[in-house]
Amino acid sequence: MSIASTGETTRRPQAQSGSGLKARDNTTNFVYIAQVYLIMIGTIAATIWSYSVVADAGLSWWWNVPATFVAILIIGASQHQLGGIIHEGTHYILFADRKLNELASDWLGAFPIYTSTHAFRLHHLSHHQFVNDPTRDPNMEQGHASGHWLDFPIAHIDFLVAILKQLNPLRLISYIVARAKYSALGAGSNPYTNPDKPGSPWAIRWGVLFMVLMPFVQVVLIALGVLGYADRGLMTGIALAVLVAGWAAATVYYLVIPDEAYAESLIDSVISHRVTTISRITYLTILFGALTLTEYYTQAPVWGYYGLLWVLPLFLTFPLFMVLREWIQHGNADRGRYTNSRIFIVNPVLRYAVFPFGMDYHLPHHINASVPHYRLKDFHAYLMDRDKKYAAQALVVEGWKQDEDELSPPGIVDVLGPKYTPRGNKVHIDNDTLIEADVNDKAAIAAHVEASRADGTLESKESSK
Repeated sequence: MSIASTGETTRRPQAQSGSGLKARDNTTNFVYIAQVYLIMIGTIAATIWSYSVVADAGLSWWWNVPATFVAILIIGASQHQLGGIIHEGTHYILFADRKLNELASDWLGAFPIYTSTHAFRLHHLSHHQFVNDPTRDPNMEQGHASGHWLDFPIAHIDFLVAILKQLNPLRLISYIVARAKYSALGAGSNPYTNPDKPGSPWAIRWGVLFMVLMPFVQVVLIALGVLGYADRGLMTGIALAVLVAGWAAATVYYLVIPDEAYAESLIDSVISHRVTTISRITYLTILFGALTLTEYYTQAPVWGYYGLLWVLPLFLTFPLFMVLREWIQHGNADRGRYTNSRIFIVNPVLRYAVFPFGMDYHLPHHINASVPHYRLKDFHAYLMDRDKKYAAQALVVEGWKQDEDELSPPGIVDVLGPKYTPRGNKVHIDNDTLIEADVNDKAAIAAHVEASRADGTLESKESSK
Protein backbone atom coordinates (compact mmCIF):
# COMPACT_ATOMS: atom_id res chain seq x y z
CA MET A 1 0.00 0.00 0.00
CA SER A 2 1.44 3.36 -0.90
CA ILE A 3 1.34 5.95 1.81
CA ALA A 4 -0.39 8.40 -0.45
CA SER A 5 -3.30 6.00 -0.82
CA THR A 6 -4.18 6.36 2.86
CA GLY A 7 -5.47 9.88 2.49
CA GLU A 8 -8.02 11.95 0.63
CA THR A 9 -5.36 13.24 -1.76
CA THR A 10 -2.42 11.87 -3.70
CA ARG A 11 -0.17 14.81 -2.86
CA ARG A 12 3.13 13.98 -1.15
CA PRO A 13 5.14 16.25 1.16
CA GLN A 14 8.13 17.86 -0.49
CA ALA A 15 10.60 16.96 2.25
CA GLN A 16 9.69 13.32 2.67
CA SER A 17 8.17 11.06 0.03
CA GLY A 18 6.04 8.05 0.86
CA SER A 19 8.84 5.70 -0.07
CA GLY A 20 11.15 7.68 2.19
CA LEU A 21 8.92 7.04 5.20
CA LYS A 22 9.00 3.32 4.48
CA ALA A 23 12.74 3.18 3.85
CA ARG A 24 14.82 0.92 6.07
CA ASP A 25 18.55 0.09 6.07
CA ASN A 26 20.94 -2.47 7.52
CA THR A 27 22.46 -0.35 10.30
CA THR A 28 20.00 1.95 12.11
CA ASN A 29 18.32 -0.66 14.28
CA PHE A 30 21.63 -2.00 15.56
CA VAL A 31 21.85 1.24 17.56
CA TYR A 32 18.41 0.67 19.12
CA ILE A 33 19.19 -2.99 19.82
CA ALA A 34 22.53 -2.06 21.41
CA GLN A 35 20.77 0.39 23.74
CA VAL A 36 18.45 -2.34 24.98
CA TYR A 37 21.31 -4.76 25.58
CA LEU A 38 23.34 -2.11 27.40
CA ILE A 39 20.41 -1.46 29.75
CA MET A 40 19.97 -5.20 30.39
CA ILE A 41 23.66 -5.88 30.93
CA GLY A 42 24.06 -2.78 33.09
CA THR A 43 21.04 -3.69 35.22
CA ILE A 44 22.18 -7.27 35.80
CA ALA A 45 25.78 -6.20 36.55
CA ALA A 46 24.67 -3.47 38.97
CA THR A 47 22.30 -5.83 40.76
CA ILE A 48 24.91 -8.56 41.19
CA TRP A 49 27.40 -5.93 42.39
CA SER A 50 24.86 -4.77 45.00
CA TYR A 51 24.61 -8.38 46.20
CA SER A 52 28.36 -8.42 46.82
CA VAL A 53 28.14 -5.14 48.74
CA VAL A 54 25.43 -6.59 50.99
CA ALA A 55 27.43 -9.79 51.50
CA ASP A 56 30.66 -7.93 52.28
CA ALA A 57 28.79 -5.85 54.86
CA GLY A 58 27.57 -9.01 56.55
CA LEU A 59 23.93 -8.03 56.09
CA SER A 60 20.96 -10.35 55.68
CA TRP A 61 20.03 -11.36 52.13
CA TRP A 62 16.74 -9.50 52.64
CA TRP A 63 18.68 -6.30 52.04
CA ASN A 64 18.89 -7.42 48.39
CA VAL A 65 15.12 -7.32 47.91
CA PRO A 66 14.82 -3.64 46.82
CA ALA A 67 17.57 -3.96 44.18
CA THR A 68 16.12 -7.26 42.97
CA PHE A 69 12.65 -5.74 42.69
CA VAL A 70 13.93 -2.83 40.61
CA ALA A 71 15.97 -5.21 38.45
CA ILE A 72 12.97 -7.45 37.77
CA LEU A 73 11.01 -4.39 36.63
CA ILE A 74 13.79 -3.17 34.33
CA ILE A 75 14.58 -6.61 32.90
CA GLY A 76 10.89 -7.31 32.28
CA ALA A 77 10.62 -4.00 30.44
CA SER A 78 13.76 -4.86 28.47
CA GLN A 79 12.36 -8.27 27.54
CA HIS A 80 9.36 -6.37 26.25
CA GLN A 81 11.85 -4.36 24.19
CA LEU A 82 13.15 -7.65 22.76
CA GLY A 83 9.54 -8.26 21.77
CA GLY A 84 9.76 -4.93 19.95
CA ILE A 85 12.77 -6.20 18.02
CA ILE A 86 10.77 -9.28 16.99
CA HIS A 87 7.83 -7.05 16.11
CA GLU A 88 9.93 -5.08 13.61
CA GLY A 89 11.39 -8.31 12.26
CA THR A 90 7.91 -9.77 11.90
CA HIS A 91 7.01 -6.94 9.50
CA TYR A 92 10.35 -7.32 7.63
CA ILE A 93 11.36 -3.79 8.65
CA LEU A 94 14.07 -4.44 11.25
CA PHE A 95 16.66 -4.42 8.45
CA ALA A 96 16.48 -4.00 4.68
CA ASP A 97 18.22 -7.28 3.92
CA ARG A 98 15.60 -9.99 4.36
CA LYS A 99 17.90 -12.66 5.80
CA LEU A 100 19.67 -10.21 8.09
CA ASN A 101 16.25 -9.06 9.25
CA GLU A 102 15.30 -12.64 10.16
CA LEU A 103 18.61 -13.65 11.72
CA ALA A 104 18.92 -10.51 13.84
CA SER A 105 15.29 -10.74 14.94
CA ASP A 106 15.76 -14.39 15.93
CA TRP A 107 19.18 -14.29 17.60
CA LEU A 108 18.89 -10.86 19.27
CA GLY A 109 15.17 -10.79 20.01
CA ALA A 110 13.27 -14.05 19.75
CA PHE A 111 15.67 -16.76 20.93
CA PRO A 112 16.47 -14.98 24.24
CA ILE A 113 12.75 -15.08 25.15
CA TYR A 114 12.23 -18.59 23.78
CA THR A 115 10.33 -17.99 20.55
CA SER A 116 11.09 -17.42 16.86
CA THR A 117 10.29 -14.60 14.47
CA HIS A 118 8.33 -16.74 12.02
CA ALA A 119 6.19 -18.27 14.78
CA PHE A 120 5.33 -14.81 16.06
CA ARG A 121 4.79 -13.55 12.50
CA LEU A 122 1.88 -15.95 11.99
CA HIS A 123 0.34 -14.67 15.21
CA HIS A 124 0.99 -10.99 14.62
CA LEU A 125 0.26 -10.49 10.94
CA SER A 126 -3.15 -12.10 11.38
CA HIS A 127 -3.71 -9.63 14.22
CA HIS A 128 -3.01 -6.84 11.75
CA GLN A 129 -5.10 -8.14 8.90
CA PHE A 130 -8.08 -9.00 11.12
CA VAL A 131 -7.51 -6.45 13.89
CA ASN A 132 -9.99 -6.75 16.77
CA ASP A 133 -11.88 -9.58 15.04
CA PRO A 134 -12.85 -11.74 18.06
CA THR A 135 -12.41 -15.01 16.16
CA ARG A 136 -9.52 -14.27 13.76
CA ASP A 137 -7.35 -11.84 15.67
CA PRO A 138 -5.13 -14.14 17.80
CA ASN A 139 -4.63 -11.38 20.39
CA MET A 140 -8.36 -11.24 21.01
CA GLU A 141 -8.85 -15.01 20.94
CA GLN A 142 -5.93 -15.63 23.26
CA GLY A 143 -7.02 -12.88 25.67
CA HIS A 144 -10.49 -14.37 25.99
CA ALA A 145 -9.16 -17.93 26.23
CA SER A 146 -6.73 -17.07 29.04
CA GLY A 147 -9.22 -14.84 30.84
CA HIS A 148 -7.08 -11.71 30.55
CA TRP A 149 -9.23 -9.66 28.20
CA LEU A 150 -11.49 -7.11 29.90
CA ASP A 151 -15.13 -6.31 29.25
CA PHE A 152 -14.70 -2.92 27.60
CA PRO A 153 -15.72 -0.15 28.06
CA ILE A 154 -14.47 -0.19 31.61
CA ALA A 155 -14.74 2.35 34.43
CA HIS A 156 -11.61 3.94 35.91
CA ILE A 157 -11.82 2.08 39.21
CA ASP A 158 -12.49 -1.24 37.48
CA PHE A 159 -9.44 -0.74 35.29
CA LEU A 160 -7.32 -0.11 38.38
CA VAL A 161 -8.71 -3.26 40.00
CA ALA A 162 -7.93 -5.21 36.82
CA ILE A 163 -4.30 -4.04 36.94
CA LEU A 164 -4.02 -5.03 40.59
CA LYS A 165 -5.40 -8.48 39.78
CA GLN A 166 -2.65 -8.93 37.20
CA LEU A 167 -0.07 -8.61 39.97
CA ASN A 168 -1.03 -12.15 40.97
CA PRO A 169 1.98 -14.21 39.78
CA LEU A 170 -0.25 -17.14 38.86
CA ARG A 171 -2.26 -14.95 36.48
CA LEU A 172 0.90 -13.63 34.87
CA ILE A 173 2.31 -17.12 34.44
CA SER A 174 -0.95 -18.34 32.94
CA TYR A 175 -0.85 -15.44 30.48
CA ILE A 176 2.69 -16.16 29.30
CA VAL A 177 1.87 -19.86 28.94
CA ALA A 178 -1.23 -19.03 26.86
CA ARG A 179 0.82 -16.56 24.81
CA ALA A 180 3.41 -19.24 24.11
CA LYS A 181 0.72 -21.64 22.95
CA TYR A 182 -0.73 -19.10 20.52
CA SER A 183 2.39 -17.34 19.21
CA ALA A 184 4.96 -20.16 19.39
CA LEU A 185 2.94 -23.37 19.20
CA GLY A 186 0.18 -22.23 16.84
CA ALA A 187 -2.77 -22.92 19.11
CA GLY A 188 -6.20 -21.48 18.38
CA SER A 189 -7.82 -20.78 15.02
CA ASN A 190 -5.08 -18.68 13.41
CA PRO A 191 -6.16 -17.89 9.82
CA TYR A 192 -2.63 -18.55 8.53
CA THR A 193 -2.28 -22.13 9.73
CA ASN A 194 -2.38 -24.87 7.12
CA PRO A 195 -4.64 -27.68 8.38
CA ASP A 196 -3.37 -29.98 5.63
CA LYS A 197 0.24 -29.72 6.84
CA PRO A 198 0.18 -29.68 10.66
CA GLY A 199 3.57 -31.35 11.03
CA SER A 200 4.58 -33.75 13.79
CA PRO A 201 3.90 -32.65 17.38
CA TRP A 202 7.27 -34.14 18.34
CA ALA A 203 9.05 -31.58 16.20
CA ILE A 204 7.90 -29.07 18.80
CA ARG A 205 7.95 -31.30 21.89
CA TRP A 206 11.63 -32.23 21.66
CA GLY A 207 12.60 -28.58 21.42
CA VAL A 208 10.48 -27.69 24.45
CA LEU A 209 11.93 -30.60 26.42
CA PHE A 210 15.46 -29.45 25.64
CA MET A 211 14.62 -25.90 26.70
CA VAL A 212 13.02 -26.97 29.99
CA LEU A 213 14.96 -30.07 31.07
CA MET A 214 18.53 -29.08 30.13
CA PRO A 215 18.73 -26.18 32.63
CA PHE A 216 17.40 -28.52 35.34
CA VAL A 217 20.07 -31.12 34.52
CA GLN A 218 22.80 -28.47 34.51
CA VAL A 219 21.76 -27.06 37.88
CA VAL A 220 21.49 -30.50 39.52
CA LEU A 221 24.92 -31.62 38.31
CA ILE A 222 26.56 -28.34 39.32
CA ALA A 223 24.85 -28.48 42.73
CA LEU A 224 26.33 -31.93 43.39
CA GLY A 225 29.79 -30.40 43.00
CA VAL A 226 29.04 -27.23 44.97
CA LEU A 227 27.58 -29.19 47.88
CA GLY A 228 30.60 -31.46 48.03
CA TYR A 229 29.01 -34.72 46.89
CA ALA A 230 31.51 -34.94 44.02
CA ASP A 231 34.45 -33.04 42.60
CA ARG A 232 33.24 -29.69 41.31
CA GLY A 233 35.40 -29.71 38.20
CA LEU A 234 34.29 -33.23 37.36
CA MET A 235 30.60 -32.37 37.70
CA THR A 236 31.05 -29.25 35.59
CA GLY A 237 32.68 -31.37 32.91
CA ILE A 238 29.84 -33.89 33.05
CA ALA A 239 27.27 -31.09 32.85
CA LEU A 240 28.94 -29.69 29.73
CA ALA A 241 29.23 -33.16 28.20
CA VAL A 242 25.51 -33.79 28.76
CA LEU A 243 24.73 -30.39 27.24
CA VAL A 244 26.79 -31.03 24.12
CA ALA A 245 25.39 -34.57 23.78
CA GLY A 246 21.85 -33.21 24.11
CA TRP A 247 22.55 -30.59 21.47
CA ALA A 248 24.05 -33.19 19.13
CA ALA A 249 21.11 -35.56 19.59
CA ALA A 250 18.57 -32.78 19.01
CA THR A 251 20.47 -31.51 15.97
CA VAL A 252 20.63 -34.97 14.40
CA TYR A 253 16.92 -35.45 15.07
CA TYR A 254 15.99 -32.16 13.40
CA LEU A 255 18.32 -32.88 10.50
CA VAL A 256 16.92 -36.31 9.68
CA ILE A 257 13.19 -35.81 10.14
CA PRO A 258 11.35 -35.23 6.85
CA ASP A 259 10.15 -31.80 5.74
CA GLU A 260 6.59 -32.91 6.45
CA ALA A 261 7.40 -33.10 10.17
CA TYR A 262 7.62 -29.31 10.31
CA ALA A 263 4.26 -27.52 10.44
CA GLU A 264 3.60 -25.37 7.40
CA SER A 265 1.48 -22.24 7.15
CA LEU A 266 -0.02 -20.07 4.44
CA ILE A 267 3.02 -17.79 4.74
CA ASP A 268 6.43 -19.12 3.73
CA SER A 269 9.32 -18.73 6.13
CA VAL A 270 12.33 -16.64 5.16
CA ILE A 271 14.69 -19.23 6.66
CA SER A 272 13.68 -22.89 6.69
CA HIS A 273 11.98 -24.28 9.79
CA ARG A 274 14.75 -26.88 10.02
CA VAL A 275 17.51 -24.26 10.17
CA THR A 276 15.58 -22.02 12.56
CA THR A 277 14.86 -24.90 14.95
CA ILE A 278 18.49 -26.05 15.01
CA SER A 279 19.60 -22.44 15.43
CA ARG A 280 17.39 -22.00 18.47
CA ILE A 281 18.74 -25.21 20.04
CA THR A 282 22.26 -23.98 19.28
CA TYR A 283 21.56 -20.59 20.87
CA LEU A 284 20.30 -22.25 24.06
CA THR A 285 23.31 -24.59 24.12
CA ILE A 286 25.71 -21.65 23.89
CA LEU A 287 23.80 -19.80 26.60
CA PHE A 288 23.57 -22.76 29.00
CA GLY A 289 27.21 -23.67 28.42
CA ALA A 290 28.31 -20.10 29.11
CA LEU A 291 26.34 -20.05 32.36
CA THR A 292 27.84 -23.36 33.50
CA LEU A 293 31.42 -22.35 32.66
CA THR A 294 31.03 -18.90 34.24
CA GLU A 295 29.69 -20.46 37.43
CA TYR A 296 32.68 -22.79 37.61
CA TYR A 297 35.34 -20.14 37.02
CA THR A 298 33.79 -17.39 39.17
CA GLN A 299 32.45 -19.65 41.95
CA ALA A 300 29.36 -17.43 41.88
CA PRO A 301 25.76 -18.74 41.71
CA VAL A 302 25.43 -17.75 38.03
CA TRP A 303 22.57 -20.13 37.30
CA GLY A 304 20.75 -18.69 40.30
CA TYR A 305 21.23 -15.19 38.95
CA TYR A 306 19.89 -16.35 35.58
CA GLY A 307 16.76 -17.76 37.20
CA LEU A 308 16.23 -14.73 39.40
CA LEU A 309 17.11 -11.95 36.97
CA TRP A 310 15.99 -13.43 33.63
CA VAL A 311 13.53 -16.31 33.99
CA LEU A 312 11.56 -14.71 36.83
CA PRO A 313 10.97 -11.42 34.97
CA LEU A 314 10.03 -13.45 31.89
CA PHE A 315 7.07 -14.86 33.83
CA LEU A 316 6.23 -11.80 35.95
CA THR A 317 6.96 -8.28 34.74
CA PHE A 318 7.33 -9.06 31.04
CA PRO A 319 3.76 -10.43 30.75
CA LEU A 320 2.47 -7.61 32.97
CA PHE A 321 3.75 -5.00 30.50
CA MET A 322 2.43 -7.04 27.57
CA VAL A 323 -1.06 -7.29 29.08
CA LEU A 324 -1.12 -3.56 29.79
CA ARG A 325 -0.04 -2.74 26.24
CA GLU A 326 -2.69 -4.96 24.66
CA TRP A 327 -5.43 -3.46 26.84
CA ILE A 328 -4.30 0.10 26.15
CA GLN A 329 -3.70 -0.27 22.42
CA HIS A 330 -6.85 -2.13 21.43
CA GLY A 331 -9.17 -2.18 24.43
CA ASN A 332 -12.47 -0.31 23.84
CA ALA A 333 -11.59 -0.01 20.15
CA ASP A 334 -13.50 -1.33 17.16
CA ARG A 335 -12.61 -2.71 13.73
CA GLY A 336 -12.61 0.63 11.93
CA ARG A 337 -9.57 1.71 9.96
CA TYR A 338 -8.97 4.82 12.05
CA THR A 339 -10.46 3.62 15.33
CA ASN A 340 -8.87 0.21 15.95
CA SER A 341 -6.06 1.78 18.01
CA ARG A 342 -4.65 5.14 19.14
CA ILE A 343 -1.57 7.37 19.48
CA PHE A 344 0.00 7.66 22.95
CA ILE A 345 2.06 10.61 24.19
CA VAL A 346 3.84 9.23 27.26
CA ASN A 347 7.02 9.74 29.29
CA PRO A 348 10.23 7.85 28.40
CA VAL A 349 9.89 5.36 31.29
CA LEU A 350 6.38 4.32 30.30
CA ARG A 351 7.43 4.23 26.65
CA TYR A 352 10.33 1.89 27.41
CA ALA A 353 8.27 -0.47 29.56
CA VAL A 354 4.92 -0.54 27.76
CA PHE A 355 5.43 0.85 24.22
CA PRO A 356 8.70 -0.59 22.84
CA PHE A 357 9.94 0.25 19.36
CA GLY A 358 7.36 2.81 18.33
CA MET A 359 4.31 1.07 19.75
CA ASP A 360 3.18 4.37 21.24
CA TYR A 361 2.33 5.45 17.66
CA HIS A 362 0.21 2.36 17.21
CA LEU A 363 -2.57 3.67 14.99
CA PRO A 364 -0.13 4.89 12.31
CA HIS A 365 1.52 1.48 12.51
CA HIS A 366 -1.82 -0.19 11.79
CA ILE A 367 -2.43 2.24 8.93
CA ASN A 368 0.80 1.11 7.28
CA ALA A 369 2.90 -1.61 8.90
CA SER A 370 5.75 -1.10 6.41
CA VAL A 371 6.90 2.09 8.17
CA PRO A 372 9.81 1.44 10.60
CA HIS A 373 9.32 2.38 14.23
CA TYR A 374 11.72 5.34 14.07
CA ARG A 375 9.62 6.97 11.32
CA LEU A 376 6.15 6.47 12.83
CA LYS A 377 6.08 9.88 14.51
CA ASP A 378 6.76 11.52 11.13
CA PHE A 379 4.19 9.26 9.52
CA HIS A 380 1.60 10.40 12.08
CA ALA A 381 2.38 14.03 11.21
CA TYR A 382 2.11 13.16 7.52
CA LEU A 383 -1.32 11.61 7.99
CA MET A 384 -2.56 14.49 10.13
CA ASP A 385 -1.63 16.83 7.30
CA ARG A 386 -2.70 14.71 4.30
CA ASP A 387 -5.51 12.42 5.43
CA LYS A 388 -8.68 14.25 6.49
CA LYS A 389 -10.33 11.15 7.91
CA TYR A 390 -7.26 10.33 9.96
CA ALA A 391 -7.04 13.88 11.28
CA ALA A 392 -10.72 13.78 12.25
CA GLN A 393 -10.83 10.32 13.85
CA ALA A 394 -7.32 9.53 15.14
CA LEU A 395 -7.38 9.65 18.93
CA VAL A 396 -4.30 11.10 20.62
CA VAL A 397 -3.92 9.99 24.23
CA GLU A 398 -1.68 11.82 26.69
CA GLY A 399 -0.42 10.11 29.84
CA TRP A 400 -2.59 8.40 32.44
CA LYS A 401 -4.49 11.45 33.68
CA GLN A 402 -8.22 11.90 33.35
CA ASP A 403 -9.43 14.57 30.96
CA GLU A 404 -10.04 17.87 32.72
CA ASP A 405 -12.07 19.59 30.04
CA GLU A 406 -13.21 19.17 26.45
CA LEU A 407 -10.05 20.79 25.08
CA SER A 408 -7.46 18.68 26.92
CA PRO A 409 -6.48 15.30 25.45
CA PRO A 410 -7.82 12.22 27.20
CA GLY A 411 -5.62 9.95 29.28
CA ILE A 412 -5.24 6.21 28.99
CA VAL A 413 -7.84 5.48 31.64
CA ASP A 414 -10.30 7.78 29.85
CA VAL A 415 -10.19 6.18 26.42
CA LEU A 416 -11.01 2.78 27.90
CA GLY A 417 -14.30 4.13 29.23
CA PRO A 418 -17.72 4.55 27.57
CA LYS A 419 -17.16 8.17 26.56
CA TYR A 420 -14.60 7.09 23.95
CA THR A 421 -16.21 3.91 22.68
CA PRO A 422 -16.21 4.16 18.84
CA ARG A 423 -19.46 3.27 17.10
CA GLY A 424 -20.78 2.86 13.58
CA ASN A 425 -17.46 2.53 11.77
CA LYS A 426 -17.10 0.32 8.74
CA VAL A 427 -15.11 -2.86 9.32
CA HIS A 428 -11.58 -2.57 7.93
CA ILE A 429 -9.56 -5.64 6.94
CA ASP A 430 -5.94 -4.75 6.27
CA ASN A 431 -4.97 -6.94 3.32
CA ASP A 432 -1.91 -4.78 2.73
CA THR A 433 -0.34 -6.13 5.91
CA LEU A 434 0.76 -9.14 3.83
CA ILE A 435 2.38 -7.05 1.11
CA GLU A 436 5.89 -7.98 2.33
CA ALA A 437 5.04 -11.62 3.07
CA ASP A 438 5.42 -14.64 0.80
CA VAL A 439 1.87 -15.98 0.72
CA ASN A 440 1.57 -19.48 -0.75
CA ASP A 441 -2.24 -19.83 -0.70
CA LYS A 442 -3.97 -16.54 -1.43
CA ALA A 443 -7.34 -18.24 -1.96
CA ALA A 444 -7.39 -19.64 1.58
CA ILE A 445 -6.65 -16.23 3.07
CA ALA A 446 -9.24 -14.61 0.80
CA ALA A 447 -11.83 -17.00 2.22
CA HIS A 448 -10.97 -15.82 5.74
CA VAL A 449 -11.26 -12.22 4.56
CA GLU A 450 -14.77 -12.75 3.23
CA ALA A 451 -15.86 -14.59 6.36
CA SER A 452 -14.41 -11.88 8.59
CA ARG A 453 -16.12 -9.15 6.59
CA ALA A 454 -19.43 -11.00 6.81
CA ASP A 455 -19.05 -11.45 10.57
CA GLY A 456 -18.23 -7.78 10.97
CA THR A 457 -21.28 -6.74 8.97
CA LEU A 458 -23.45 -8.98 11.13
CA GLU A 459 -21.99 -7.53 14.31
CA SER A 460 -22.62 -4.00 13.07
CA LYS A 461 -26.27 -4.86 12.34
CA GLU A 462 -26.68 -6.46 15.76
CA SER A 463 -25.12 -3.50 17.57
CA SER A 464 -27.39 -1.04 15.75
CA LYS A 465 -30.57 -2.71 17.00
